Amino acid sequence: MSSADTHCPYCALQCAMTVLHDSETAVTGRDFPTNRGGLCAKGWTSAELLASPHRLRMPLMRRPDGTLAEVTWDEALDAVAAAFRETRANHGPDANALFGGGGLTNEKAYLLGKFARVALGTSRIDYNGRFCMSSAAAASNRAFGMDRGLPFPVTDLDDARTILLLGSNVAATMPPFLAHLAGARAAGGLIVVDPRRSATARLTEDGAGLHLQPAPGTDLPLLLGLTHIVLAEGLADDTYIEARTTGFDAVRRSVAAWWPERTSATTGVPVALLRQTARRLAEGGAYILTGRGVEQHVDGTATATAAINLALVLGLVGREGSGYGTLTGQGNGQGGREHGQKADQLPGYRSIRDPDARRHVAGVWGIAPDELPDAGIPATALLGELGGPVRTLLVAGSNVVVSAPDVEAVRAGLEALDTLIVCDFFLSETAALAHIVLPVLQWAEEEGTMTSLEGRVLRRRRALPGPDGARSELWILAEIARRLGAASTWPTEPAEVFNELARASEGGIADYSGLSHALLDTGVAAYWPFRSKSTPRPFTERFAHPDGRARLIPVDATPPTPTDGAGELTLVTGRYLQQYQSGTQTRRVPELNAARPEARLEIHPATASGLGIREGDLVAVSNARGTVRARASVTTDIRHDTVFLPFHYAGDECANRLTEAIVDPTSAMPEFKRTRVRLSIEGSAHV
Repeated sequence: MSSADTHCPYCALQCAMTVLHDSETAVTGRDFPTNRGGLCAKGWTSAELLASPHRLRMPLMRRPDGTLAEVTWDEALDAVAAAFRETRANHGPDANALFGGGGLTNEKAYLLGKFARVALGTSRIDYNGRFCMSSAAAASNRAFGMDRGLPFPVTDLDDARTILLLGSNVAATMPPFLAHLAGARAAGGLIVVDPRRSATARLTEDGAGLHLQPAPGTDLPLLLGLTHIVLAEGLADDTYIEARTTGFDAVRRSVAAWWPERTSATTGVPVALLRQTARRLAEGGAYILTGRGVEQHVDGTATATAAINLALVLGLVGREGSGYGTLTGQGNGQGGREHGQKADQLPGYRSIRDPDARRHVAGVWGIAPDELPDAGIPATALLGELGGPVRTLLVAGSNVVVSAPDVEAVRAGLEALDTLIVCDFFLSETAALAHIVLPVLQWAEEEGTMTSLEGRVLRRRRALPGPDGARSELWILAEIARRLGAASTWPTEPAEVFNELARASEGGIADYSGLSHALLDTGVAAYWPFRSKSTPRPFTERFAHPDGRARLIPVDATPPTPTDGAGELTLVTGRYLQQYQSGTQTRRVPELNAARPEARLEIHPATASGLGIREGDLVAVSNARGTVRARASVTTDIRHDTVFLPFHYAGDECANRLTEAIVDPTSAMPEFKRTRVRLSIEGSAHV
C-alpha cells in the first residue's frame, strides 16, 4: 500500500490528511495545527471523487450534430491553439479570455496568468475568487498595505476571550475550525452576527456568547454603530491609535451619526446587545473575523473596512492575543489571488500597472515590459463581454453557470462564444456547454502547493496516478503555448514552475522567494512573506505601508431600502455542510448528496403562513431575472423578512438565477446576499 501526506481538496482551512492507496483509495485525518486530525464530512469522503464513474478520461470535442465526442489530445490541443490564433487575428488579443479558480494550485494559478499575458497577449483574465475574497482583499490592502486572510496562525484563536464572527457559518463551511472557538465559548465570548440562527449562531446558546441577528445588508451600519459606542464610552485604545494608525479623526467624525438608537432601528439589533458587544470587545483578548456574509455586497469593501476600523480603534491588530482577520473560502483562495490570475495583478501580489513590477516579472519571463498587456477587467464584467468583445474563452477550475451572478445571462454569453474551452475532471454544467473539454487531474493525483487561510504555504502531494487520458493544466498550457510559438519557457514539472513563481514574486507583497518544494517537504511552517524566514504575524512591529502605520478609512452607510411590504422578501444565499461551492464535486459523492439532495428554501413560520406555504411545499422563488423552484423548510431560524437558499445546485434549483450582476465599486464583488424576490406555491406536499 502506498501513502502520501497531503491536504484536503476543499476549503481554505486545508486540513491535513493522509491518502492511502492500494486496490482502493481512502483518507485519514493527520495531526496538524488547523485540524488536529479531524476532518469534516466532505474531507472524509474526498477519496470517492478519485474513482468516480463520472471522471472525464479523454478530451471531448463538439461534433456537427451538437454532441460531444472523444478525440485525441493532439486533435484537441491543435483545435484550441487554432481557435486562439484565429480569434486574435480577427478580433485582437483581448478577444481571447481566461477564467480561473481559487481551487487551482499556486503553480497552476501562476502559469495561467503567465499564459494569458505571454502566450495570448490578452488582458482578459480573472477568476472566481472575485466572487469570494475581493472585498476583504481590497479592504485589507487599503488598511494594512497587505491582504493575508488571517495575519496570524489560526491557533492564536485558541486563547481568545472574545471572538466577533460576522457573516460566516463555520460550523457548515469548515467544521474543524470550531475547535479554535472553544476558548471563547467557554469564556462566554463567542459573538455571531448572522440574519439566520445558523449552526454557528447556535454555538452562542447556553451562556456561550451572543447572537446578533441584523436585517440582511445592514452589517455596515452595525459596525459603524459599534465603533460609535466604543468611542462614545471611552473604550478606544488611544495610545495604540496614536502610535500605529493614521486617519482617526475622519473615522471618528464618520461614525458620529450612528448612535445606538439609530443603529438599532436600522439593523433590528437591540441597543442593549450593541452596547454589550462593544464593551466585551474592549475587555481584551478579542478577535474580529469576517466572512462572505458581510462582504458579498455592493458595499462589501466598506463593510470590511468598517470591521477593520473597529479592530484598529480597539487596538487589536498586530498585538499578541488579539487581532482582525477574514476567513478565506476556497481551498487556495489565498494563493489564488497572489500569483497573477487576477485581472490587475502580476505574481507576488504586484500591480500590473507598476512599472517596477512589470520590469521584474518581464525579466523573469524573458520578454520586454511593454509586451505585457495592461490591466484587464474583473470577473463579472469579463463574463458580460462573452459573445461580444470576447470570442474565445478558456475556463479552468470554475463552474460559472452555477456560481456567477445572473447565470442565465452568463449561459447566454457562453453559448454565443465562437469557442468555449473547459478544463475539468467532471462534465460540469459549464463543461457541458463547451466546444472543447480537456480532462485534468484531481488533488491526489498531482504535486503542487496551496496557501491556506492563515497564509501558510502547504505541499500537495501525489498519492496515485490519474486516469490514463487526464493531464495537468501545467502540461496543457505548455502544449498550447508551444503550438502558438509563445515566447519564454514553459516548464511542466510543478517544482520547476514553483521555482519560477518564487523568482517572479521576489520583492513583492506576497514574496515566496525563499521557498521551494524541497524546503516545504521538510515540514517548515512557511507563512509568507518568506524571503529568508517565515512571517506568521506580519503586523507585530509595523504594517505594510511605507510609514508602517495602518490606515483608518472613513466609510458611511445608506440604510437599505425596505422590501415593499406586499409579498417582497430578501433572499440570502449560503452553504450546506455536505455540499461545496457549485457542487461539481460534492453532488457526485453519494453519501454527501444523499444528505443534501436538493436545495431547500428556509422561510419563517409567520411569513409562510401569510403566503399559505407549508413544510415541503414546492415554492417558486422569482424576480425579473428568473425563477428557482425549491421545497420549503419552515423554521424559526430565519428572520420573517428573509428567505435562504443554498447556492450549490444547478438548473431549476440554481440560486444564482436570481442574483443580480451589480458589484461593489472598489472590489467588483457581486451582490450575492441581498436579492429581492417573491414567492408562490407551485405544488403542495399536503394535497
